[in-house]
Amino acid sequence: MTVYTHGHHDSVLRSHNNRTVANSAAYLAGHLTPDDHLLDVGAGPGTITLDFAERVHRVTATEISDDALALSRSLAAERGATNVDFSVEDVHALNFADDTFDVVHAHQVLQHVGDPVQALREMRRVTKPGGLVAARDADYAGFIWFPLLPELDEWLRLYREAARRNGGEPDAGRRLLAWARAAGFTDVTSTASTWCYATPEERAWWGGMWADRILQSALSTQLERDGLADRAQLQQISDAWRAWASDGDGWYLVPHGEILCRA
Repeated sequence: MTVYTHGHHDSVLRSHNNRTVANSAAYLAGHLTPDDHLLDVGAGPGTITLDFAERVHRVTATEISDDALALSRSLAAERGATNVDFSVEDVHALNFADDTFDVVHAHQVLQHVGDPVQALREMRRVTKPGGLVAARDADYAGFIWFPLLPELDEWLRLYREAARRNGGEPDAGRRLLAWARAAGFTDVTSTASTWCYATPEERAWWGGMWADRILQSALSTQLERDGLADRAQLQQISDAWRAWASDGDGWYLVPHGEILCRA
C-alpha cells in the first residue's frame, strides 16, 4: 500500500463526511438490488457505506487499519445499522473467497494504492460471476476554478507531487478504464461526473476546508518534512483558499472518472 496522502485530520473528515451515494455513487445506485451483498473497499468515515446499507441486504466495509475502520464502525453504531460488518484489508490481497460479493465498490481508493490494476483484479476475484465492480476517482489535473489564483495553482502542484511521492496517482479518474482493461475486464462502462461548488455556502465549505487542510493535515506535515514548502508558503495558500471562498464569482469543478465492470 501507499501512504495515504490526506490522513484523517478533522479538516479531511469534514470533506469525507459529506459524501453520500447520491453525490458520490449515483452511477452505481440504479444497479443495486435489495438482495445484494456489497463490499465497500476503503470505507473511510462510512457515510457512503451506511447509505449502501439502506439499499442492499448486507455491506462489508474494509479499511487498511483498525484505526481507519473505527470511523465507519462508529457511524454504523450511531445509526443502529445491523447489516454492516467490518474487516481490515489490503485491497491488493483481499482475505475473501472467490465469488463472494454481488457488488464491489471503491470510492477515491484507486488513486491511493500502489498497484491499481492488481487492486481491480482482486476486486474482480471476489465478485460473483455477473456481479459488478464499481470505482470512482477524482482527476486532480482536471480541477478548474475561477478566479484564477496563482496560490491555488501552487496548491495543486504540491498536492500532485506529494501524492506521487506516496506512490499514488492523483490523476486517476482518466485512467480507470485503462486500469480496468489491464485487470482483465472486457465489459466496462466508463462515465464521468463532477462536484461543483459555486454558491456562497458551498464556497465557504470547500474553500474553508482546504484552507485548514493545507495547514493542519497529513499533507501539510509531508510538504514541510520533505522540504516542498515552508510554513509561510502554506499560509499563503490557505489565505488564497479563503479569498476564493469569499469571492462572489468563485466557482470550482472537481471531475471524476467512473467505471462499472461486469465480472
